Amino acid sequence: MPAQLRKSLKSALLPVFVLIIAMISIQSGASLAKSLFPEVGAPGVTALRLALGTLMLALFFKPWRLRFTAEQRIPLLVYGIALGAMNYLFYLSIRTVPLGIAVALEFTGPLAVALFSSRRVVDFVWVILAILGLWFLLPLGKNVAGVDLAGALYALGAGAFWALYILFGHRAGADHGPATVAMGSLIAAIIFVPLGMFQASAGLWQWAVLPVGLCVALLSTALPYSLEMIALTRLPPRTFGTLMSMEPALAAISGLIFLGETLTWPQGLALISIIVASAGSTMTLRRDAQIQRIDIN
Repeated sequence: MPAQLRKSLKSALLPVFVLIIAMISIQSGASLAKSLFPEVGAPGVTALRLALGTLMLALFFKPWRLRFTAEQRIPLLVYGIALGAMNYLFYLSIRTVPLGIAVALEFTGPLAVALFSSRRVVDFVWVILAILGLWFLLPLGKNVAGVDLAGALYALGAGAFWALYILFGHRAGADHGPATVAMGSLIAAIIFVPLGMFQASAGLWQWAVLPVGLCVALLSTALPYSLEMIALTRLPPRTFGTLMSMEPALAAISGLIFLGETLTWPQGLALISIIVASAGSTMTLRRDAQIQRIDIN
C-alpha cells in the first residue's frame, strides 16, 4: 500500500477509533457508577461525578476566563441545568433499569431533535422504528419487557433534558466551543451537587469512595469529553451522529460484562430498533441539519 494512501486511511480511521474509545469510556464509567449505588445511592453518585468532573474540566478549560453576552446567558443557564438534570435522572433510571435499555430510552431525546429537523417521507420510517422500540421497552399493555416503569420514565426524562442540552448548548457555546462545557458543568454542579449530597447515603462521606468517584468522573466526563472534541473536529456531523448511535449497544455490552445484566429477546430487538432509527435518521438528515452532541452519561 502506498505511503500516502496509508497516511490518508490512518487519518480517516483515527477519529472513528477515538470516538469509539470515548463511548466505551462513558459506558464503563456508568457501569462503575452503578456499582457504587448500594453504598452511596444514585443521587450521591451524581453529586460525586458532577463535583469531581467539574473540577477536572475547570482545571483544563479555565471557565472563569470566559465572557458571555446577555443573549447567551439564558441559553447557558438552561444548558447547565439540562446537563445536571440529565445526569441526575439517568442515574436514577439505572437503579432499576438495565444500562443498555436506559441509554436506548435516553437516546430518544437526540433522536427527536434529529427527526424534527427534517420532514421527508423516509423520516416516518425512523419514527415508526423508534415507537416500536419504545413499545417493547416500556412496561405497557401486557408488560412485554418487564422494565420498571419509574426507571423507564426517568430515562425518558433524561432524554428530554438531553434534547435541551443539544439545542441550548449550540446557542450557549457559539463563541467558546468546548470550553462552554466547563461553565455548564459548573452551573449543574451548583444545583445538583447539594441536592445529591442531601439525598445521598452515609457512604458518600467515606474516604474509600473517593478513588472510585475519581474514576467515574474521569471515565464519564474528563476523558470522553476530550476524545469527543478530537472526533468532532475531524468527522462530518452526519458521521459523528451515526457512530454515536452505537452507544445503546455498547451500554448493553458494558452492563453485561461489568454488571451481569442480560436482556430478553424483546428487549434486545427493541434496542436494535432504536439504534437503527437513530442511525437512519442521522444518515438521512438534510445537509443543513447540524446537530452536535457531547456524551456526559
